[in-house]
Amino acid sequence: MILYFLTIICLLLLAPILLSFIKALKMILLFKKPISLLQGYRNFSKLMQKETIISSETSSITRYAPFLVLSPLLVTMFFLPPVVKGAFYVSFVDAFTITGLISLSTFFLMLLGLDSASAFGGMGSSREAFISALVEPAMVLTIFSISMMAGDLGIGQAGVNLAYNFPAEHMSSFLFAAISFFILLIAENGRIPVDNPETHLELTMVHEAMILDLSGVYLAIIEMAASVKFVIFSSLFVSLFIPFGLEYSPVVAILIFIAKLFGVAIAVAFVEVNMAKLRLFKIPNLLGISIVFAFLSLITFYVLGY
Repeated sequence: MILYFLTIICLLLLAPILLSFIKALKMILLFKKPISLLQGYRNFSKLMQKETIISSETSSITRYAPFLVLSPLLVTMFFLPPVVKGAFYVSFVDAFTITGLISLSTFFLMLLGLDSASAFGGMGSSREAFISALVEPAMVLTIFSISMMAGDLGIGQAGVNLAYNFPAEHMSSFLFAAISFFILLIAENGRIPVDNPETHLELTMVHEAMILDLSGVYLAIIEMAASVKFVIFSSLFVSLFIPFGLEYSPVVAILIFIAKLFGVAIAVAFVEVNMAKLRLFKIPNLLGISIVFAFLSLITFYVLGY
């Protein structure tokens, strides 16, 4: 149990570093001087010291919503597959529970954008709802498909089963699900080509539009939630689709897991450097590809048997 909580704390500490690493790697690839990997912590410290200003047009929702955005994500951290052998995990959590908790966080974020009573906030919330409506069914299908291949609908047990009994006979279904989930990882975390987290251009922003009126502590909490969300998706990806390392000693298993997380961050950075942001009405085409791959994964598993 102690080891389980230590791995969760480790993931929480890694969350800001992963986003800083992506930005630093992108700057290196663009021949710029990279930022420090600790920049996420510096930004958090700076925001915590700034004054929190709330518009007179907002209601009490703005005061509570940042905490409600972060809370479901912190709960989700306890439902992730174990990082080391013998670590405690919750076995009854399935695709619907994980997707529901992440969607609950997104709902409060959209509510926060609407409560700002600004045109940008409402625009960002409507765009986020538009994207989430396409992401959620694909995510349920993808996690359900990989759970069926693992032989258990519980996310934790599925991760353990995949680590010890990799379904090589279902390789095509496995690859289809991996492609689908990677697209969802990019979409749900607002990365290029779905959204650009580094811009404030009002014609393109989605996530930034919803938090444009926040400052101080509230903005720090939302930024923390964004980093936690990324580490949740990255952890799910490496536990379910790169399932090795669980059989080693705790220290080695944790190091392998961290290396896999940085591998996902490298992949995201390369995608962002080599792709341009899509127009808003082109995004359903990309998410439609994710849904198609999720269906293909289920079809090949059930019908073809490989």
